[in-house]
Amino acid sequence: MIDLRSDTVTQPTKEMRAVMAAATVGDDVYGEDPTVNRLEQMAAERLGKQAALFAPSGTQTNLLALLCHCGRGEEYIVGQQAHTYRYEGGGAAVLGSIQPQPLEFSADGSLDLTQVAQAIKPDDIHYARTRLLCLENTVSGKILPLAYLSQARALCDRHGLALHLDGARAFNAAVGLGVDISVIAAPFDSISICLSKGLGAPVGSLLVGSDDLIRAARRWRKMLGGGMRQAGILAAAGLYALENHVDQLAIDHDNATKLAAGLADIDGLEVSPAQTNMVFVTTPEQPSKPLQDFMMQRGITISSGNPCRLVTHRDVTSDDMDKVTDAFRAYCQKA
Repeated sequence: MIDLRSDTVTQPTKEMRAVMAAATVGDDVYGEDPTVNRLEQMAAERLGKQAALFAPSGTQTNLLALLCHCGRGEEYIVGQQAHTYRYEGGGAAVLGSIQPQPLEFSADGSLDLTQVAQAIKPDDIHYARTRLLCLENTVSGKILPLAYLSQARALCDRHGLALHLDGARAFNAAVGLGVDISVIAAPFDSISICLSKGLGAPVGSLLVGSDDLIRAARRWRKMLGGGMRQAGILAAAGLYALENHVDQLAIDHDNATKLAAGLADIDGLEVSPAQTNMVFVTTPEQPSKPLQDFMMQRGITISSGNPCRLVTHRDVTSDDMDKVTDAFRAYCQKA
């Protein structure tokens, strides 16, 4: 199957499985797993921060950050379609009693900083205290400009807010911009990094930030059930991914660019250009299930929705992009 639903479907390579099998392990809740410790140290150094924490998922690392930055009855400002608000089960509200203040994304994936400033609550007993601005990078495959990140930092400094990044695909952004990941991380107080998307690890995310923040996050992680024992088997995959798979994200970007160009030549389709590893294609008809069924018959798995999100990753090839383009062409001709 050519699976374009997400880059979360990537399979660990045989080399990654080998380092997982050979990993030296200990009890990570006691801080005694050397492989986890090495992963956390590497992540902190690469992102230019003091410390890092390994957790089972990006949902948990984002939630840990929100719990560390905001208390009960406090607020974070976030995008209306952002994962931390829309797609992570409402954890901040349910488990942290933290109020979200969602704003619409601009077309480029940013939050209008003028609107952000206007959304910050005054110091008044009628309002939740605004404590945090939460950004996402990439946003639907779009890269936030470095200048924008600096402007967001300056706004937070003026208003006494912390700044968190849901950086599930921040390495895609770094590769797309041709900069080191530490450049993207620099303006943020905390960053969540996913290892199990384009980087290809089977499990795991990292929260990166100051010593104090990670110390608090470790306590929250235990409370949320995220304390793992011989987790070095999983951390070894993350280490391998960081050491070997980051530069290869450029191949995913090239494949997305090729796919977008091929689909754009098909009458009846509206296609967004690809900045990283995502292509959005809109077909004239609703609903999307007939298209899904048509693709499935040809060995291609796609998401529901119109526009449909197509995500390239390390388990699909340039030749696969030709097959997908041909299948869309056949579908449009049939319609």
